[in-house]
Amino acid sequence: MWDPVQYGIFSDQRSRPFAELIGRLGGPPPARVTDLGCGSGELTASLAARWPHAVIDALDASPEMIAAARAHEIPGRLGFRVADVATWEPERPADLIVSNAVLQWVPEHPELLPRWAGSLAPGGRLAFQVPGNFDAPSHALLRELGRSARWRGRLGSLQRDAPVLDPAGYLGLLARHGCDVDAWETTYTQVLQGEDAVLEWVKGTALRPVLTALDPEEGDEFLAEYRERLRRAYPAAPYGTLFPFRRIFVIATRKT
Repeated sequence: MWDPVQYGIFSDQRSRPFAELIGRLGGPPPARVTDLGCGSGELTASLAARWPHAVIDALDASPEMIAAARAHEIPGRLGFRVADVATWEPERPADLIVSNAVLQWVPEHPELLPRWAGSLAPGGRLAFQVPGNFDAPSHALLRELGRSARWRGRLGSLQRDAPVLDPAGYLGLLARHGCDVDAWETTYTQVLQGEDAVLEWVKGTALRPVLTALDPEEGDEFLAEYRERLRRAYPAAPYGTLFPFRRIFVIATRKT
């Protein structure tokens, strides 16, 4: 379902929230790190550069993403493997568990988070970031079209309204399970370049399940209608296309 090349078109904008999440981490350098949903591995590799003595286990459910990520492997220090974060079980306590822009794809993640936090070593941290823009036109129009008479028989089951919690929801969830929690949100005022830039962005993420469910001819039909709706919602300007994007950040520290 995933295409590392398409996902990487806006790599600068996609990597910024990860860098800001990791930049907020204080405390001693972690010795054991797990990256849940590592994608094509470039961001995980930055963790290996930041903490040169850490052993990092990185996993993703997409064989295509892991195939790309293996170019970044460091024997004995950084490894990548295909695995589902929804069924992942830690082999030993971790000092840091990271998950970047993944949990919106895991409906049961509010039940998984306390278990992951409980698997941390004392003082260990769970740090994750998720998109919070599901009420934005990009996603509202996608749901509206997917639920239309033409497409609901094929796509209606793929359209979820609220796949993530707000910062207060995550704070309360993890604080009740014995963590000190830092939770916040940021809206990035992004300016994207290129023709139909918002469509190209969504092709790398929210459109992937849709295009996987449709045959090529149907996919072209769906994209043509969605493209016109996006053009009206996000008109291009001489300097690019404005695409505000809200993101939610959480760092939960297991109390010692």
